[in-house]
Amino acid sequence: MPELIETPTRIPVPGGKVIEEHVGAVTTPDAGLQGSVSVAHMKAPPGWSEPFQTPEFDEITLVLAGQVLVDHDGGRLTVDAGQTVITRGGERIRYSSGPDGAEYVAVCLPAFTDALVHREEIT
Repeated sequence: MPELIETPTRIPVPGGKVIEEHVGAVTTPDAGLQGSVSVAHMKAPPGWSEPFQTPEFDEITLVLAGQVLVDHDGGRLTVDAGQTVITRGGERIRYSSGPDGAEYVAVCLPAFTDALVHREEIT
C-alpha cells in the first residue's frame, strides 16, 4: 500500500544549512526500507561548507538552484542547477555551496547516518 510522507523531518546542522529528510533513518525508520536509501532536500547559504568526509554510501546530488562544489582528491567539480553529481562510497569528498548558495536533493545508498559519513575533524 502506498505510504504518504506528509512532512519531512528537519535535521539541525551548523552553518545555516537546512536539511529536510523525506525518507531515511530519521523520518522513515520503519518503512520497510531497512536503511537502504535516504532522500533529503537541502538548502545551503552562500559560502557554506562542511568538513571533508569519506562516507560508506554512494550519493546522488541533483542541484535545483545555485551551485554545489565538490572537492575531491583529484580537484573540484562545480555542479550547476539542472546538473547531477554522483559520489561513491569510499571517496574523500567535501561539499560546499557557490556564491549564490545552493538548493539540492541528495539521495544516499545506503541511507545516510552519522555512523557512515566519517567526517574529518576541523583543525
